[in-house]
Amino acid sequence: MNELLIIADQRLMTERAAWLENLANERRLSQNTLDAYERDTRQFLTFLTGHLAGPTTLKDIHALRPADFRAFLAARRKEGSGARSLGRNLAGLRSMLRYLEKKGLINAAGAGAVRSPKQPKSLPKPLSDKQAITVVSNDAQLHEEPWIAARDAAVFALLYGCGLRISEALDLTPDALDRGSTTLRITGKGNKTRLVPLLSVVSDAVEKYRALCPYHLEIGEPLFRGARGGKLQAAIIQRTMQKMRSAFGLPETATPHALRHSFATHLLAGGGDLRTIQELLGHASLSTTQVYTGVDSSRLLEVYDRAHPRA
Repeated sequence: MNELLIIADQRLMTERAAWLENLANERRLSQNTLDAYERDTRQFLTFLTGHLAGPTTLKDIHALRPADFRAFLAARRKEGSGARSLGRNLAGLRSMLRYLEKKGLINAAGAGAVRSPKQPKSLPKPLSDKQAITVVSNDAQLHEEPWIAARDAAVFALLYGCGLRISEALDLTPDALDRGSTTLRITGKGNKTRLVPLLSVVSDAVEKYRALCPYHLEIGEPLFRGARGGKLQAAIIQRTMQKMRSAFGLPETATPHALRHSFATHLLAGGGDLRTIQELLGHASLSTTQVYTGVDSSRLLEVYDRAHPRA
């Protein structure tokens, strides 16, 4: 606490402590978030001590301009902080300043005028081949009701075997999957339609569900049903995947959408070209698909080393 008394006057430190207490008791933020916000604001006040040549006061905070906040972010970046850390730094500061502003102590416009650092795009996190096959297996399903277990396996099979979005799978109707069909017509984002190959293992999984489903699956109605017969909701499939993560030791990144990522990543690693994968995924732009080139770079380099004549 001695350090804090040096970098800010007692009034400001009292208000800062009240803000942190409010986050803990009223907003019930996690201890990790509270620790991060405490650290971020302490770093900011330490910076201001040098920036303003003396312990910071509420009057100093009120007079801060956007340039002062940018100077702090630049100093943190020089110390090695990345975009995510800088974004969290700014979020913590804004939270404290909004609290002080609501109490009529300062004007927080300066911080609001500063743009958050642009965050790097997160690469998709696919499952391994073995993990994906486990998830889509009928034997691996956890529900005790056979038709629901078959339903979940069929949905997962469509996500991984056809690269569907979860909404696309749940919007399917019985007439979309004709028996013996080798392709599936999907209406995706922007009402755009595309054809995707329908693997026999996927078709078999859907047929098994159909045979066990206790509800009459009328043409034009949802193919996948909830326990009470209504349209199956995405949240149910998401919770099912959450249980599978625990049961099979899958990573936290194993989600229904990760199966779609896995579809694209495994195709690319196996030699599929980006244009074809773009069509299969229903991406409007190739740049959206190109993110997968960074997912399995070591595997791609192995293919390159084996196949390229100059390798």
